Amino acid sequence: MERAKHSKDVLRHVVSGFQVWGDFTDAVPYGSGHINDTYKVSVRLAGTPVHYLLQRINHEIFKQPDRVMENIVRVTEHLRGKLAAGGEAEASRKALTVIPARDGLPYVRDPAGNWWRLYLFIEGAQTYDVIETERQAYEAARAFARFQNQLADLPAPRLHETIPAFHNTLSRVKALEAAAAADVCGRKAGAAAELAFVEERREQCGRLLARNACGEIPERITHNDTKINNVMLDDAAGEGICVIDLDTVMPGLALYDFGDMVRSATASAQEDERDLSKVGSRINMFGALARGYLSEATFLLPAEVEELCFAGRLITLTIGIRFLTDFLAGDVYFKTHRPGQNLDRCRTQFQMVRSMESQAGAMEAIVREVG
Repeated sequence: MERAKHSKDVLRHVVSGFQVWGDFTDAVPYGSGHINDTYKVSVRLAGTPVHYLLQRINHEIFKQPDRVMENIVRVTEHLRGKLAAGGEAEASRKALTVIPARDGLPYVRDPAGNWWRLYLFIEGAQTYDVIETERQAYEAARAFARFQNQLADLPAPRLHETIPAFHNTLSRVKALEAAAAADVCGRKAGAAAELAFVEERREQCGRLLARNACGEIPERITHNDTKINNVMLDDAAGEGICVIDLDTVMPGLALYDFGDMVRSATASAQEDERDLSKVGSRINMFGALARGYLSEATFLLPAEVEELCFAGRLITLTIGIRFLTDFLAGDVYFKTHRPGQNLDRCRTQFQMVRSMESQAGAMEAIVREVG
């Protein structure tokens, strides 16, 4: 378990700023996220244990946490409203619930200037860092497709862009070039092969953006971080019940969401695996994702379906570029626990791209069959 970054007294004080019923008993680190600090909070309410999920929003990454929370409140209230209108008896289990602060805001500021939010903790479900079965991949893909469907009619105004150009691969390439040129940590020489890998695929990087610009692929409300560990799977039924980690929910392309699912769910090894012989994209998991996603994503246009396989390669390349950029810049974005971890993460992503490229024909055949 990750070491707690905040003392129990600090966490107790933060929790007291929210509209929480019950007596604080504990708070322990929870989950495996790279960006925010997350704690499972335990309270006792009239003798019954109750849990919440407390998160410190990383305001170095999310420069306007108030806008992040405005998006999240709008999205979660809309989702719960759709579920309730459809007769769902467990709406609070199938969409996140933001607990307001005592002043009514959806966050608490601590004396150190940190931003905190609190959710109801969803019991009887869990996330997986590495998908273990095709059923899990299928259910996670269905959950993300339902999430997009349910947000298709979110009323105006347009959601805030919490991180502008988040999946814009051309922008990511420019950032990589700037980091390589600056070489502030003297690491460029050790990443020559990875930089060459990106250069060889530069012409592919603007493909989806070009189709969006000419109107062939529309902007939608998307999650933008569809790692498999951002879907909670029910412990008993195995169904995908709730999409979580909503910091990056904003306008985007549906293809970005499917592409990141392919990146994370088809991986045969951990994200920072050093032995690249263990790294590849599992075609059976891709098939499960395609079946699950296309069973619910009835809103997709033909042009979007055409690009599903390419999206997997593009987003995997893009995430690899981000890891490489952070490595060159001195590990300032993604959490690291050992030297060179971001370079290892980059290398696994690029090995995944190679694997997807070698299986492109088989993946296209699956999409044609399912679609």
